[in-house]
Amino acid sequence: MIHRHALLALAVAASLTLAGCNRTASPDAGTTATDTTTPGDETADQFIARVNEELRALMPELTASQWLSATYINDDSQLLAAKYNERYLAQLNEWIEQARRFEGQQMTPETARAINLLKLGAAMPPPRDPEHLAELTKIASKMEGTYGAGQYCTDEGEARSCRQLGELEDVLRSSRDYDAQLDAWQGWHTIAQPMRADYTRFVELVNEGARDLGFADAGEAWRSGYDMPPAELAAETDRLWGQVKPLYEQLHCYTRARLDARYPGRGTVDGGLLPAHLMGNMWQQDWGNLWDILQPYPAAGSLDVTGALEKNYQTLLNERMVRENALIDSDRRADVAHAAKLENAKRMNQRAEDFYVSLGMPKLPESFWTKTQFIKPRDRDVVCHASAWDMNMAGDVRTKMCTKPNEEDFTTIYHELGHIYYDLAYNSQPPLFQGGAHDGFHEAIGDTVVLAMTPQYLQTIGLVGEQQQTQESLVNSQMRMALAKVSFLPFGLMIDRWRWGVFDGSITPDNYNAAWWSLKAQYQGVAPPSPRGEEFFDAGAKYHVPGNTPYTRYFLSHVLQFQFYKALCDAAGHTGPLYECSFYGNKAAGEKFWAMLQKGNSQPWQQTLKELTGEERMDAAPVLEYFAPLQAWLAQQNEGRTCGWTAPAAAQSPAAPAASQPAAETPPRG
Repeated sequence: MIHRHALLALAVAASLTLAGCNRTASPDAGTTATDTTTPGDETADQFIARVNEELRALMPELTASQWLSATYINDDSQLLAAKYNERYLAQLNEWIEQARRFEGQQMTPETARAINLLKLGAAMPPPRDPEHLAELTKIASKMEGTYGAGQYCTDEGEARSCRQLGELEDVLRSSRDYDAQLDAWQGWHTIAQPMRADYTRFVELVNEGARDLGFADAGEAWRSGYDMPPAELAAETDRLWGQVKPLYEQLHCYTRARLDARYPGRGTVDGGLLPAHLMGNMWQQDWGNLWDILQPYPAAGSLDVTGALEKNYQTLLNERMVRENALIDSDRRADVAHAAKLENAKRMNQRAEDFYVSLGMPKLPESFWTKTQFIKPRDRDVVCHASAWDMNMAGDVRTKMCTKPNEEDFTTIYHELGHIYYDLAYNSQPPLFQGGAHDGFHEAIGDTVVLAMTPQYLQTIGLVGEQQQTQESLVNSQMRMALAKVSFLPFGLMIDRWRWGVFDGSITPDNYNAAWWSLKAQYQGVAPPSPRGEEFFDAGAKYHVPGNTPYTRYFLSHVLQFQFYKALCDAAGHTGPLYECSFYGNKAAGEKFWAMLQKGNSQPWQQTLKELTGEERMDAAPVLEYFAPLQAWLAQQNEGRTCGWTAPAAAQSPAAPAASQPAAETPPRG
């Protein structure tokens, strides 16, 4: 599970997902997208109607430039993206300025909500100063391009060898060689070092834009998009984290013991912290690739989804090789292998589509299959970070991935199609309401479906063998899901805790890296495998930082998806333990799901949540209900161990709230 919805970092807060591919020549950066002359007798309702029309007309060109910048990385595409971003943000500033004349006037609740969304309309708040706005968009495009083209090279001359993120991730996923994993982890993190100065200036510029909009800083602007006072969001996320933290600590304790056994003397860092490069994932946000080390009962039924997917691909490849007589010609073999990868990726997407269609949702439009980037092209650099794009706010949707036949990418497809179906459902809404009820909703849709991918579902689609219902197989299936879901929770918090501190100045540029690792220690119980001084910029090695995508949404989604899942299981008439529910094929659950998706951002999220679940408050209790068998099993396994960890005292981050201090070491159990 990779958390990865590439919302346009500078598009409207209504979560307008990246869009369009037909476009005109780049406009002059100094012009705005429309005639900004405002009728003197225009009412607030008429103003919003006009903005919606202008926004619908503007977004395809803007998002087309972003698509090109992500799928054809070069100086030209970055220039176009920067110019269109600049044009859009200038227009957004103009709309916000025009909206000021309606302050204090009577208007419909819908119009009042739309005007508020305009003010909250940019994850990258635009400065009013035109020169600073141009500088901001240029830096933003440059950083995303740097990330997408990033590669780790060793040696020189003819012996020079370079690897991009996907190849380095493969090492962490599959190798258990300590030094090889260390080299891959350190190698990828070198790509972020050139971004450090750009990011420092970027922060200055987005803070300027936030102050121009009336916020203290960009972090406060981000926290204002949740239908609650911004000061309450940190407390709300701390409350939710407090509910699930004991479960995470048990999983951390179990994992540490298994790593110690696998890497004697090197599986734990001082204080009980886990070494970052041994977690099977570049950012330690998903531990599923450690299944070979962490699987509780190897003989209790196979859940090797990756093995099944790789076998399917190899079968497809061999059939193509024979059919196209490409067994001898090496050049031809490369072409056939690429075609096989593409066909296999499409099949994986068709399998995911089938789940949504089984609920009564429409088939994906034909344009999805012809315009999506399913695999990494052979001829150019692209941003491989998986993302979902709404191209024209009217049904032209696509995804962007560099798909490989493994479980992580398979579930990622289900996740990304959740974004796509949300886009399709609310496309009938006015543009300003085309977004998730809040951004965490958007991230939770596909992951709700992932929860319904039970072992029985995987068996029905032929990816795992027959599953016998035993305590051992139950623990295995719960562990498989926890390594994706539970491991992610503290990571989902710490990224924005770091950025909130950067934005408000409590984390200064000369403390960027120390604060980053402080927060990773405090929340995740993870440490770098080697000293990481301020010559590094390790935050930039995670896409969402240079891509400027707010991250609290992902933490909230990991709470909401379990609430959604429980509600849909109830709608499907499920009886029995929550973890056994798959609503695949259930039209009653699908009808309720689709009704929620159609609302978009047209009303406060509390109301939307209540219509689906009966509750107005986000609640992690369903997480604990789902994982109750695993939590009890983990407590037994950890009996006698000293669980918890201690973050280095010298690295405490000024951005961390008191409620989120490092887990204290607990006494041995039993």
